Amino acid sequence: MPWPAWIPLGLATALAATVLTAPAAAQAATTPGAVLDPAHGSVSWQSPAYAKGTGGGTESCPDAGADPDNKVCDRFDLTVSVPDGYWDDNPEGGVPLSVTWEKPSDDFDLYVYDDHGRQVASSAGTADPEATVIPRASGTYHVLVVPYDVHDNSFTGTAYLPATTDVGDLTSFSGGDGTYTIGAGRLTARADFLTGGQLRLQADPSGSLSDPAGTAIVRRQPAVERHTSSFDAGDYYGIRSPQAVLRVYKKPLRFGLYRPDNRTRIWQEDKPLRWSTGGMRQSLTRGADEQFFGGGEQNGSFSHRGQTMYVSNSFDWDEGGYNNSQPFYLSSAGYGVFRNTFAPGVYTFGTPVTTGQQERRLDAYYFLGDAKQVIGKYTALTGKPFMPPVYGLEPGDSDCYLHNANRGERHTLDALKVADGYTEHQMPLGWMLVNDGYGCGYENLEQTAKGLEDHHARLGLWTQDGIDKLADQVRAGQRVAKLDVAWVGNGYKFALDACDAAKKGIEDNSDARGFVWLPVSWAGAQRCGVLWSGDQKLSWDYLRWQIPTYAGATMSGIAYNTGDVGSIYRHDPKMYTRDLQWKAFLPAIMTMDGWASDLTTGKPADQQPWLDGEPYTSVNRTYLQLKERLLPYMYTLSAEAAKTGVGAVRPLWLEYPDDPGTLTDQAKYEFLSGPDFLVAPVYQGSDTRDGIYLPKGTWTDYRTGRTYRGPTTINGYHAPLDTLPLFVREGAIVPMWPKGTTSWQTRDRHELDWDLYPAAHGTSRYTLYEDDGVTRDFGKGAAATQRVSMRADGSGTTVSVGASKGDYAGKADSRAYRFTVHGDPAPRQVLLDGRLLPASAWSYDAGTHVTTVTTPGLSLDRGFTVRLVDER
Repeated sequence: MPWPAWIPLGLATALAATVLTAPAAAQAATTPGAVLDPAHGSVSWQSPAYAKGTGGGTESCPDAGADPDNKVCDRFDLTVSVPDGYWDDNPEGGVPLSVTWEKPSDDFDLYVYDDHGRQVASSAGTADPEATVIPRASGTYHVLVVPYDVHDNSFTGTAYLPATTDVGDLTSFSGGDGTYTIGAGRLTARADFLTGGQLRLQADPSGSLSDPAGTAIVRRQPAVERHTSSFDAGDYYGIRSPQAVLRVYKKPLRFGLYRPDNRTRIWQEDKPLRWSTGGMRQSLTRGADEQFFGGGEQNGSFSHRGQTMYVSNSFDWDEGGYNNSQPFYLSSAGYGVFRNTFAPGVYTFGTPVTTGQQERRLDAYYFLGDAKQVIGKYTALTGKPFMPPVYGLEPGDSDCYLHNANRGERHTLDALKVADGYTEHQMPLGWMLVNDGYGCGYENLEQTAKGLEDHHARLGLWTQDGIDKLADQVRAGQRVAKLDVAWVGNGYKFALDACDAAKKGIEDNSDARGFVWLPVSWAGAQRCGVLWSGDQKLSWDYLRWQIPTYAGATMSGIAYNTGDVGSIYRHDPKMYTRDLQWKAFLPAIMTMDGWASDLTTGKPADQQPWLDGEPYTSVNRTYLQLKERLLPYMYTLSAEAAKTGVGAVRPLWLEYPDDPGTLTDQAKYEFLSGPDFLVAPVYQGSDTRDGIYLPKGTWTDYRTGRTYRGPTTINGYHAPLDTLPLFVREGAIVPMWPKGTTSWQTRDRHELDWDLYPAAHGTSRYTLYEDDGVTRDFGKGAAATQRVSMRADGSGTTVSVGASKGDYAGKADSRAYRFTVHGDPAPRQVLLDGRLLPASAWSYDAGTHVTTVTTPGLSLDRGFTVRLVDER
């Protein structure tokens, strides 16, 4: 059954047949309405028939006074009157509300507002029914239903108060060899211990277990761990596996997971499972210092202790939205949980921790380990992050060029004029979407693709009107596909089907890697697409809340998450540049053109990074070229993500989990790009950045070379427009392409630079990953790695570069190296494999405290050593 299907079939039938009489006050009002209270458990209403749709959102609906008969949009007032605390332990967390229509090809969109006019819920995809939940509903709500794309159709609206039932005492227990069956009255449960420290726990009050998600999310079911045994401890049955003990308490039935010693708690239910009309929740004891992360993309946050987190199909693109949410969370207690469902959920990380999904069943996978191990196991289950083409890590540009209502009549080939601008201004460009806009088609596709290739860019197309055209489009040169909210409808399972199909469509018709973007998704999307946080308006707040959003998404295995540079709808030169600076340290970025207006003048404003003139053009060029130079570093992180599930953009806590400072509000608005770069964006209209938190270790200011000893907080950091506060970890070994590189295709393949930050003690190690960058041959082993180590001692620094092991198409036989080694003192001499390098081959800059060493071309078949001998 397609999502959302949280209303049981019997209940849906009953609701459709039940229409409550509105109270007298409501009858007298212009807008019809009804009451939900303990005496009135459900309500439904029938809309007028609409001859045609509005083709727009809520802005297309006139005021109620101008639409008294709801002929344009339908309005219904719903008053919810429940006792205090009604929602405190309710699996559904609010009033479920849905609209259903007769013609599935049509589309009604659903919005809910409180008495203050604030939108509190919505469902605006193409699903039938459109369904949402009014969270913790109490008071009067105004339901607005927009007939977006309708042809002589009406709908039935339904809402109900969820009633609850708790699990009773254990009535049966049996099993072995890793699988155990548990009964408690009508409820049937099963525990499957899986290899690698994993547990699947299912429960259903219907008495039979089901799996409506099937193979849509879980791609590979782990093998059962058969080395288990059970024992009777009196109050509970224990099931012992090599990694954990599951306690099955008898009166009432509850579960608890413990370490193998059966004393150290991992998680423990404080109350039995509770189910409701259309939901089920689990309630857990919260640890004194336990922290919680995950939930996919949660706009504006990465740490959720003390917070309520929603996972569902949301179209709130701003702070507090969750359009790319996932039913997964990770705990600092050493476990993570994935709910195998397409049903919406509400997770409250208070005391206790309650996690509820809007379906009358539990299907949860529990993963054991530290945060990175849990992310790895979760993505092994739902799909590891895809390996992008190298041009996918270069900037992208999107606009509609054919019949653009916002910018006047243009043609697809006009996109090449924009590509000319990138080339002229020496700014990298990896790909372009040339039909990005509603109703925007394309023409001259092959010529456009060829013209973009001449600029070292790839052709992308928006697929709102169908992915069945991909075969022909890919053969014509398409290599990037962008999905939209149209793919959230029936049969697409939160766009997962479309994401998988679009990636497959590119790969089935070319030797390229599929590269897909989508703004609304679900668990598993990391395996096939780049997620972006939707359509926003520019403000300093827009810059601020995105920072924890993308770092937090990594905690759910989302390796590629981003937002439009400068937003889609508004433009300001300073904000745009500030936004571009820090997004240069995200793996994927895109500029959206054709929709924005200038914040000051209100006039249309395109958003290519050179259009604002100086000083903005030069600053934007600097950071885009720096992003390009760092592609070997970012590409290696992509290869690691494809293996481990851990993406490049990380909250500080992920690398420093024992440091409470990483959970403060200050650390919330900075992130790590890989383990080595700490990025503290300027998100206010100021030249000063306060509250920069640096964890334990020595950190080097990337711009000035000044070092700081952490943990510490920097206030008053001077950051004029051209300065992004950026710090590099002691011990970092960073591969870079040569200065001036603007494309992966035109880079000098016979030179590789290494930016080095020696640690005072110990040895640093790094392994560079390389392949051809575009084909899928890497999956057959066509790739190379090169190991580098760095060690400082009392007399100097030694850099050891290993041979490049492996082969791929286009691999060079040899290359020169340029090392930039940070730190004092200046070397007295520099040796290459024990032989003195001439003075012309190296230099020391006393202002930046950097020694630069260049080598001649060296064979990639053998390693070598560079030794900097100190003056002392």
